[in-house]
Amino acid sequence: MKKHYRILVIGGGTGGIMTAAQLKKKDKNLEIGLIEPADTHYYQPAWTLVGAGTYDYKKTARPMASLIPAGVDWVKDYAVSLKPEKNVVSTKKSGDISYDYLVLSPGLVNDTSLIEGLTEAIDKGVVCSNYTDPEHTWKVLQGFKGGNAVFTQPTTPIKCGGAPQKIAYLAADYFRKKGILKNSNVIFATPGTVIFGVQKVKETLLKVIDRYGMHFRPYYAPFKIDAEKKIIYFKYTAPEDKRVAIKEGNKIGETINEKDVISMPFDMLHLAPPETAPKFVKDSSLVNDAGWVEVDHHSLQHVKFANVFAMGDVAALPTAKTGAAIRKQVPVVVDNLLGLMKKEGIKNHSYNGYSSCPLVTGYGKMVLAEFDYQNNFTPDPKLKQMLIFDSSKEHWRLWMLKKYMLPYLYWNKMMKGKKV
Repeated sequence: MKKHYRILVIGGGTGGIMTAAQLKKKDKNLEIGLIEPADTHYYQPAWTLVGAGTYDYKKTARPMASLIPAGVDWVKDYAVSLKPEKNVVSTKKSGDISYDYLVLSPGLVNDTSLIEGLTEAIDKGVVCSNYTDPEHTWKVLQGFKGGNAVFTQPTTPIKCGGAPQKIAYLAADYFRKKGILKNSNVIFATPGTVIFGVQKVKETLLKVIDRYGMHFRPYYAPFKIDAEKKIIYFKYTAPEDKRVAIKEGNKIGETINEKDVISMPFDMLHLAPPETAPKFVKDSSLVNDAGWVEVDHHSLQHVKFANVFAMGDVAALPTAKTGAAIRKQVPVVVDNLLGLMKKEGIKNHSYNGYSSCPLVTGYGKMVLAEFDYQNNFTPDPKLKQMLIFDSSKEHWRLWMLKKYMLPYLYWNKMMKGKKV
């Protein structure tokens, strides 16, 4: 096995595979190594649909070996430490590997220890998560007979920040179809301050919440789960001028104490687990105080180490962590790597924070939230031309895009380094 590569990529997810594939298309002679321990690559955006019983989990998985681009060396191993001062990555079994250029796209890791009781509760009984076991979520939905269906998310950044509310809408629609919505309280509790940061999309989602009679609870930061008693505890973080009184004997049965701790009973609970950068990233000299890789927001080059780039979930970028963001980030990284190797320097500063969140609002309905660093609604021109309608409103065509077209584009275009 080689001990040095011109370009070393860490991560066999969307960003890593796309970068390696696009680089090979530009220059087939490039010596590229890709570090990734997993045997299977998952198309995780479809897990929302799996959790609602409308997508086959098996179709979200493909062998990693089938996706590694031709001519790229697959280092099937774990990265355990980064030494950018020496241009070296240490691995679990293969020892040290050096590089001329490093691309970091290892994704996030779930850290259930950050919410008390979650490690013991997750994916058991009526506690579920599309982030960890979407098939269990579907079983929980099918077994729900009424009462409190609570959907929440942690205070940490997470992959696709809209996913915890997508399953809430699908669940509400499923309960409506089963005829039990009238006997249910569907609650979406979030540490955030609004349902969505893009104004046009927010207006649509508030109508969706109203349609299902959902209870929206902002400023609710979950910190503890008692799975045995079926109670979730939140810290209420609303400022004085935004606080809403919690009355005794309310419909949901929530209570608040003098320490601003809210307790809420549940008959089913879905949540996104807290997520962080992998330990080998957090322990490196590449991160900021919050544990994310510090890169220029527009070129994705590291602010201190000029031969290091990071993209996707692990990068300290003030935008949503989604596959759509990576789709726009990869060409910028590829351009800049090629520019550096040709001694032309950084030539692409075009990444504007573009991300998108396909917000499924029911079976057969979806809104497509596309936005930039300033939370401007920024529909992709190609997509806008194809759809010929306002994608900030619900439409069945967007559902078709989510369920059929995006998975096709992912496997057949993005993963093969083709332009999308």
